[in-house]
Amino acid sequence: MHVMAYAPWGAEGVIIRVEADIRRGIPGVDITGLAEGAVREARERVRAAFRNSGYTFPPDRILINLAPAGVKKEGASLDLPIALSVMSAAGLAPSAENLMVLGELELSGKLRPVRGVLAATAAGLKAGIKDFIVPEENAAEAAILAAGHVCPVSTLAEAVHALIVREETGALPAKNIPSAGISRNFYIGDFAEVRGQGRYKRALEIAAAGGHNLLAFGPPGAGKTMLARRLPSIMAPLETGEAVEVTRLHSLAGETLGGQAFGGGLITRPPFRSPHHSASAEGILGGGKSVRPGEISLAHFGVLFLDEAPEFRSNVLQSLREPLEDRVITISRAEGPVRLPADFQLLLAANPCPCGRLGKPTGEEDPAREGNPPRDHQQSAVLSPGCFCAPQEIYRYWRKFGGALLDRVELRAAVPAPSIRLMEQGREESSADIARRVFTAVAIQRDRFKKTGLRRNARIPAGKIETLCPLTEGAQKALRQASEKLGLSGRAYHGILRTGRTIADLEGKDIIEAVHILEAVQHRRLGEDPYDIFSVDVD
Repeated sequence: MHVMAYAPWGAEGVIIRVEADIRRGIPGVDITGLAEGAVREARERVRAAFRNSGYTFPPDRILINLAPAGVKKEGASLDLPIALSVMSAAGLAPSAENLMVLGELELSGKLRPVRGVLAATAAGLKAGIKDFIVPEENAAEAAILAAGHVCPVSTLAEAVHALIVREETGALPAKNIPSAGISRNFYIGDFAEVRGQGRYKRALEIAAAGGHNLLAFGPPGAGKTMLARRLPSIMAPLETGEAVEVTRLHSLAGETLGGQAFGGGLITRPPFRSPHHSASAEGILGGGKSVRPGEISLAHFGVLFLDEAPEFRSNVLQSLREPLEDRVITISRAEGPVRLPADFQLLLAANPCPCGRLGKPTGEEDPAREGNPPRDHQQSAVLSPGCFCAPQEIYRYWRKFGGALLDRVELRAAVPAPSIRLMEQGREESSADIARRVFTAVAIQRDRFKKTGLRRNARIPAGKIETLCPLTEGAQKALRQASEKLGLSGRAYHGILRTGRTIADLEGKDIIEAVHILEAVQHRRLGEDPYDIFSVDVD
């Protein structure tokens, strides 16, 4: 007798066939098939759950096989499948053909929720499995894809009853399952609450519309983090297919956006992930014994925000380069490579120096604000007498980004400390006003990239840029002059074209004009040097 189950592994996971064989011999339970610790311990939980649910555990020799045997299995989601396979083999419950079962057993016989239910449902439907028995807390998640074929249960006895009803009627018992939608009731802030920083707000608008990467740098208290955390308020909702894929990844990691460890429904808003700078490379990229998604995969179709970015380990920052290009992370294991989706946009925030005071106003009129700023770095340092960092420390701090990573960041915003005049000015543009422009630009892109596999302008491949980014004669001239003056790399050249495409979309223009290219260049030219903070005026 057998029951179908699921083991999380990478983004897809593996369907497990739980087989039970009962034979005469010394009473005991053996589990084969590369079972890890929590799976091996299931025999004791199952034995106690049998007794406390009113069933007699077979006093025979029981062999449980988890196929395919060459895949490691861990976690407690195989408890209920093991229990039902033993019951079926002992004649205590009907067989469970064409059925997937998930759930962790308590000793009392009650069921606990498990992770990866949406991924399990997707894998089961792909394999032709019709029905699903899951814990009550996971029902809404499973119903996203298998509505009408999900039976939520809270105890082992209820699961047995569901099998009996299925054998008699041909269908699982119908039960009311709460709506699978997730509503974001928490407050994420509004752009109108932040005074000034017009260039930074504009850069965030372009980033939200085109999916571009962005670096914001400036002294503490200038509003870098405050505005970055308001980015979700102007981002377009996910399409249905995107929402399912994002929810599946969060389910595999055991997370939802509702603040619960398990369960929940469809995630309809782009995720916004903000890990602490002490995060390890495995925590950011993913990994572990069973290869769980990391932060870059949990930010899939959303934003990975690295606040105080230079405080992250250098190897962590540099490991982002390949996923930013490939939109996928491949993790090598002895059993074979595991691919996790990682189509995210990177948002970096940084102080210009370790102490954070470089570029901070001193209370006196700053000569760097008048006319052309000095490019002598020693002279620039004198303009911030409160900075405690030596030039070597500043360069060492900024060097952690590396040219290769910064070259993949299309938008750079210097965020100077706002003046009192700006703090006292009137009402700013709200997130709702900005979001309307962003939604219009996103709709244009979705129509443009229909059936191409692309999502946003930032993903336009180099081979299609000439076709998708047509330029006026003035725009071509402006781009050529900027490339020669700034010494742009090929990637930077294409990045400006993609950014110009987004700016044109925000204005509803089919062809990229010179003004769009010039704005894209202005958002690109800073950020290679921390002293660029002196190159902008307080807006």
